Amino acid sequence: MRYFKRISDELLHQRLQAMGAVLIEGPKWCGKTTTAAQQAQSIIRLQDPDERANYDMIAQNRPSLFLQGETPRLIDEWQDYPVVWDAVRIEVDKRQTTGQFILTGSNVVDETQIRHSGTGRISRLQMGTMSLWESQESNGLISLKELFDNPQMDLDVLSNLSVDDLIYAACRGGWPAAVSAKTKKSALSVARDYVNTVCTSDIMRIDGSNRNSKLTRQILRSYARNISTLAKTGSLLQDVVASDDVDCSRTTFDDYVDALERLFVIQNIGAWCPAIRSKTAIRSGDKRGFCDPSIAVALLGLTPESMQMQLNTFGFIFEQLCIRDLKAYTADQYATVSYYNDRYGLEADIVLHLDDGRYALIECKLGSAEVDAGAAHLLKLQDLIREHNLTEKQVPIREPDLLIVLTGGKVGLRRKDGVYVIPIGCLKD
Repeated sequence: MRYFKRISDELLHQRLQAMGAVLIEGPKWCGKTTTAAQQAQSIIRLQDPDERANYDMIAQNRPSLFLQGETPRLIDEWQDYPVVWDAVRIEVDKRQTTGQFILTGSNVVDETQIRHSGTGRISRLQMGTMSLWESQESNGLISLKELFDNPQMDLDVLSNLSVDDLIYAACRGGWPAAVSAKTKKSALSVARDYVNTVCTSDIMRIDGSNRNSKLTRQILRSYARNISTLAKTGSLLQDVVASDDVDCSRTTFDDYVDALERLFVIQNIGAWCPAIRSKTAIRSGDKRGFCDPSIAVALLGLTPESMQMQLNTFGFIFEQLCIRDLKAYTADQYATVSYYNDRYGLEADIVLHLDDGRYALIECKLGSAEVDAGAAHLLKLQDLIREHNLTEKQVPIREPDLLIVLTGGKVGLRRKDGVYVIPIGCLKD
């Protein structure tokens, strides 16, 4: 399979130069192992069934044997033997040098199974599915980093992607196997296979609990029907139990969602709650989301052809695609993604905060006809922050560094009011 250069390649290289070990975390099938293997000098795959008996014995008696080999040594799916974590930490202390180990994992391990956090020895690197720039579909004419560094720069760019192209890209997803697939039919099957694997295997394998695959699928479908919305947990639960043959308590629902979050499947977006409105005015619930837009498409049984007739639905899917790509483009800046929404109707679909305090207010609008409305929201929110700072000079809120409307359109420019209109098909890191 052809290897597509990933943003994580350089991030991994940097971390290995600074730390004794690097843990790459992210959803199954997103390319963690393949990316790690580009820089590893030796590899041990702990899910190899032919070696299961040997690995069980090593884990119980001498886990340091897992670490023997040329460095950097890749330990794939280390979470199958949590004792590896402490073995790596101790070995890093012994060797007192950088770039020794790369660990990859597709789920978050119960912290009670490890004795030390690994702080100062093991760096954590989050990895997701491929962005449009990594899959070579975005032309990359606009660098998000350059835009933050020069927030007054002019733009005059064109995207190569049509709305139909974006619909296909969202339905296919950023899975490396799908991007590399030889036919569109096989590419579109990857997300469906991923969902099936999560529901029938991963949801139980993560901690050995006997969870129900049908209930797992019902919960995921409810999330898919409410993607990019502020649907409350109670509403999702009612949706799940609406079927006569499904029973689910709130405790059970929370347990399943927790497991799906630990598998990096569900990735909700939290609220940004600056002190510009009262606490009762700003909505603070989670915005529902997945690690990749194709998961929602697969769960809803949609196709690129049917999606072309449901552009309102695709608008919610498009927001997920934008969130996925923005996370990838700011991975080296430890960015956080949130949203703003209040009961007065003022909103920003995405608030992108960098680790140095800079941030962007972003609206996701599929068509050019919606750009003006999106820009108006952003400008009004900016004015609200300025008004707050005039009256609350002792506790000012930093003004947004960028106002951006991300679109599925062709034209990228900076409007006279300072709002950037950026096609997602032009963006890169």
